[in-house]
Amino acid sequence: MIDRPLLKRISPFSKSPPLVALLRLSGTIGSGPRSALSDEAMGPVIEKAFRKGKPAAVALVINSPGGSPVQSSLIAGRIRRLAEEKEIPVHAFVEDVAASGGYWLACAADDIWTDPASIVGSIGVISAGFGLPVFLARQGVERRVYTSGKSKSQLDPFQPEKKEDVERLKGLLEDMHTVFIDYVKARRGAKLSNDGSLFSGEFWLGGRATELGLVDGQADVMTKLRALYGRDVRIARYGRKRGLFSRFGANIAQDAIAAVEDRASFARYGL
Repeated sequence: MIDRPLLKRISPFSKSPPLVALLRLSGTIGSGPRSALSDEAMGPVIEKAFRKGKPAAVALVINSPGGSPVQSSLIAGRIRRLAEEKEIPVHAFVEDVAASGGYWLACAADDIWTDPASIVGSIGVISAGFGLPVFLARQGVERRVYTSGKSKSQLDPFQPEKKEDVERLKGLLEDMHTVFIDYVKARRGAKLSNDGSLFSGEFWLGGRATELGLVDGQADVMTKLRALYGRDVRIARYGRKRGLFSRFGANIAQDAIAAVEDRASFARYGL
């Protein structure tokens, strides 16, 4: 005699439990196929997560200290386009950190959930570099630059810093910051508090981020998905896979540099 649960599983007319595509977005955000997170590298993965198996929802598992504003915007824009085209809800779950561009990605979701110890925020824009004119002078190296436009060599690290160049850069950063703020406001809406530090570049743990309206609360991914879609919810996992040559060490030098840069980005948040 066949028991009813088994009969239900093998029956072609039984309804399958909901499927949720779990998409991992981990690492610094940059351009090019070798970056941990870029639209070029993640685009096919994101498309597959939304299209394969008719998922009831997509869950973003985010662990990113940020990076390129443009790549953050492109990845988030792709997620929103697919979510609207397919009419699929998107939920974001923060692991260690979703800061700066990492938070930009989280805002592509309809709701955001964190661990109490997750770091969230850093809504700001930064530009950093080094100035080496004194070093060159001490080494007896003469810098020669030829341009056809007076601003073509602005912010050259081998030349003394110019006030007008710095002011122009700060203006660009302010404009980019405004784009970031507008996106967060558009996505989070009335959930955001009126706290003056919200867009200052500061970052907080999950509980305080909830009070500020940056996230919706604390929850781990499986507990929340089971609460939303039932205990039998099925999970399809998606993430970037390393290429064959990379796995066998064909790009050791590039991978080492990328790993150092990635580690430095996480270290800004004490991680």
